[in-house]
Amino acid sequence: MITLTETAAQKLQEMIEAQGPAEDALRLYTKLGGCTGYSYGMALDTEKPDDHVFSIRGVKVVVDSESLELIDGSEVDYIDDLTGQGFKINNPNATSMCGCGSSFRTATAAGQPGSCD
Repeated sequence: MITLTETAAQKLQEMIEAQGPAEDALRLYTKLGGCTGYSYGMALDTEKPDDHVFSIRGVKVVVDSESLELIDGSEVDYIDDLTGQGFKINNPNATSMCGCGSSFRTATAAGQPGSCD
């Protein structure tokens, strides 16, 4: 299960409305890379046949099976403060993260560390 904070859901609803009906979902995904092993990715997209689909606070969230194994239980938040603004993923499965916070490793999946993207 993935969750969204109220702030993240509001920001995503604004973005989806601005994008139009062609891309009606938030896609969360992971990919090999980053200084710790895996990197997070987010994009507005459409549902694909093998996706896990969640409806959270009025936002459709889609995640492929491989990514869900790494980010199951995560919370997506939206931060807007003096240091900047953007989405943040709070992943309870991450056993280590890089300094920039965009890559991670889990107890069961080390990934392939590289440069921090």
